[in-house]
Amino acid sequence: MGTPALRKFEAHPARGVSGAIAVPGDKSISHRALMLSGIAEGTSEVTGFLASEDCLASLAAMRALGVRIEQPSPTHVVVHGVGLRGLRDAKRTLDMGNAGTAMRLFTGLLAGQAFSSQLIGDASLMKRPMERVAKPLREMGADVRTHGGTPPVDIGGGRNLHGIEYRMPVASAQVKSAVLLAALYADTATTVIQPAISRDHSERMLASCGVHLDIDGLRATLHPPRALANQRLNVPGDFSSAAFFIVAGLLGSGDEGLLIRNVGMNPTRTGLLDVLRSMGGNIEVRNPRQSGAEPVADVLVRTSALRGVRVPVELVPLAIDEIPVLFIAAACATGETLVTGAEELRVKESDRIAAMSAGLGALGVSHSVLPDGMRIEGRGAGPAFSGGEIDSFGDHRIAMSFAIASLRAGKSISIRDVANVATSFPGFVELARSAGLDVCESPA
Repeated sequence: MGTPALRKFEAHPARGVSGAIAVPGDKSISHRALMLSGIAEGTSEVTGFLASEDCLASLAAMRALGVRIEQPSPTHVVVHGVGLRGLRDAKRTLDMGNAGTAMRLFTGLLAGQAFSSQLIGDASLMKRPMERVAKPLREMGADVRTHGGTPPVDIGGGRNLHGIEYRMPVASAQVKSAVLLAALYADTATTVIQPAISRDHSERMLASCGVHLDIDGLRATLHPPRALANQRLNVPGDFSSAAFFIVAGLLGSGDEGLLIRNVGMNPTRTGLLDVLRSMGGNIEVRNPRQSGAEPVADVLVRTSALRGVRVPVELVPLAIDEIPVLFIAAACATGETLVTGAEELRVKESDRIAAMSAGLGALGVSHSVLPDGMRIEGRGAGPAFSGGEIDSFGDHRIAMSFAIASLRAGKSISIRDVANVATSFPGFVELARSAGLDVCESPA
């Protein structure tokens, strides 16, 4: 995958957002649906698939590994499973693009195969830490090598994996999922013990494929199956994508509010709702229901007078991807907001603490940076951002967060290096404009 051409957003102050929208499918679930369907028996059908660059990297990798995948439409995928031991040597390097989730999960999936593999990514992904995944896999007997802790990731084939009990030093759904995927190929049960709750999409989807898991609080034990069952899956809207519009609705949607339909409401993902409600956010969850193994609902958000809070540390892992846009909400609140325990933000697509600090500073927001978070002094009612130019550092969530900030900006905000928004949220600008934001994209 080549380096994307430089693009920028111009986000102008807008009167507000309103109406009803639906965000694209969940990225985390879309990745996992491709992988598990690919090693299942028979044909699986996935609707609501997120056709983003990240997920298309996973799709291309599964095809390279011998799985036939049809795509009747961008969001509809038909996967012809090859069985638990039916993957074949890609005979080429697998390029994960910007997808950290894909690289870590494929490392787990490929650790138990009979053939060797190599994983690479774009310039950003090649700097991200991979030893956190490689270490427990090596404990299982896998041959996984990184280069100074970062990609390329080389995975030797033909290793017999054995079950382990792994106590994770940091709560991470990606590390947990990689170990559980490798555990499918182990000789005995594998137990993963987390220090705190993290996303449980893998556990839910494995169980829906017939895999026997014992879940006891923060302990998950997987018993190696003989086979995985195929599935029909409707992917719910991505909560992390909805988060941008939830904050937009709180900052400027009037009494009628903004309705976001079919949002995934997995309780391991929705920590942001608890934080925003504690800040005084008017958020109504409507029509809760199930979509396969995942809860979904419609979310109605109305303009709210937010107040600063100290974010409980236990909520941070449940809102880690949404913290950049939480910083935008905090800048618009009355009083101080403190976020700690978010050191994971340092090793995302960018150092998100540093990237958000640079942007907030350029837009006149008073704040101080902590090793594991940030202290933000909110401006309350009226414009919270001065307008100006900021750099997203190629990070999609930084770019979209500052686009939302334009709702409370005194002047336009120019956001550089936004091409990677397509990795997680294709069509973001069009959807934002349909809701009432004044955002456009152009060559840098």
